[in-house]
Amino acid sequence: MIEYKQLCLQVCDIAKKAGDFIRREACTFTSKSVEMKGLHNFVTYVDKGAEKLIVERLQEILPEAGFIAEEGTSTTRGERFDWVVDPLDGTTNFIHGLPPYAVSIGLLENSVPVLGVVYEIALDECFYAWKDGPAYLNGKEIHVSDRAGVQDALIATGFPYYDYHLMRPYIDCLEHFLQNSHGVRRLGSAATDLAYVACGRFEAFYEYSLSPWDVAGGAFVLQQAGGRLSDFSGGDNFIFGKELVAANKLIFDEFLKTVQKYLQ
Repeated sequence: MIEYKQLCLQVCDIAKKAGDFIRREACTFTSKSVEMKGLHNFVTYVDKGAEKLIVERLQEILPEAGFIAEEGTSTTRGERFDWVVDPLDGTTNFIHGLPPYAVSIGLLENSVPVLGVVYEIALDECFYAWKDGPAYLNGKEIHVSDRAGVQDALIATGFPYYDYHLMRPYIDCLEHFLQNSHGVRRLGSAATDLAYVACGRFEAFYEYSLSPWDVAGGAFVLQQAGGRLSDFSGGDNFIFGKELVAANKLIFDEFLKTVQKYLQ
């Protein structure tokens, strides 16, 4: 029988070890080490080294699990469990020496999230949660905010790297929120955005052209912190569906309705 709490705490340690590696490499990293995976989509030896470390350690603590990992260190899928790993969410930020950037690890059991860890490296903040438990930040239980209207919300979003087919309605949606909320922020790390909604720093987040490793860890932490998530249609395909809306429960319906008006 899986002890989710103990497993989660082990994953936190692994995420922090990867974060230590990334932090050390940031001191000597140069732009000469950057590779292009696609349009505006970068990877470095730091991403690859961190993922190798993470995958090796995760294999030790749950050998039967498979992997959905951004850099493809392991592509074997498990019969019951799969780790979803982003070794460095916010690579572009990292390249430019600009926080935030984070390690994100989620665990799926029969395709359902049961564990999530987001370690934001610059602030040394570890957000984590496990099945049937609360969400935590560095050992302290966290909850989404209690702001009850979008007009009082601080909203996070992200810009796509290459998929621009929704850019015009996306800009219209952004303009609406700029005029009808406390403001919109773009941090450059979806995992961190979701963690910040979980602890009440943001009230809501939306983005499209996402990958599973961008959101799996943070989405589960947010759920356990009392938030709600969906895809743009209001369904539950927000891990693999490439689009996500997240908010505290008090504003979720209003927030989703506005996103749908422009982007569905």
